[in-house]
Amino acid sequence: VNMPNLMSHLKKVAEQKPQATYYNVDMIKYQVSADGIQSTPLNLAVSWRGDATNTDLRIDYKYNTEAMAAPVPLHNIHFLVPVDGGIAKLQAMIPPATWNPEQQTIQWKLSSLSHRSENGGVGALLGRFQMIEGPCKPSQLAVQFTSEGSTLSGCDIQLVGTGYRLSLVKKRFAAGKYLADN
Repeated sequence: VNMPNLMSHLKKVAEQKPQATYYNVDMIKYQVSADGIQSTPLNLAVSWRGDATNTDLRIDYKYNTEAMAAPVPLHNIHFLVPVDGGIAKLQAMIPPATWNPEQQTIQWKLSSLSHRSENGGVGALLGRFQMIEGPCKPSQLAVQFTSEGSTLSGCDIQLVGTGYRLSLVKKRFAAGKYLADN
């Protein structure tokens, strides 16, 4: 850490927010690429089945404690899937989901997921669609989530030396490009 640069930055922040009792500074930001299913915090399997009139979509998910330095819950999990083929009727969505007719997408939202969740963080999302112009072509599932309190890499930070201290170290990760295919 270049301490003179850090002090200069903190002085600027203090001038902008003189009433604040502390200041947050991002020290390290980095990207992690998955190295197989064992390194992803949320394992996914997507399957599509259908004919000219009906399409079934199933998304199996599993919370993976092995992917994190310390297992922490995933939050604000959004599963988004485009569904083509002209949806005439949504026959079932388990658990309930949101259908966007303009974008032809279905979205499920889970508030949190961990190894302490129901069934140990293992579950499935199901959608059944009645088609006008079927069959539906399988499309890519996009997932977003955040997590705080751990990292995927095990990276940690500490200051060595006298005169400075870290009062709080926040660890978090977020899904950037998290995709699954059939």
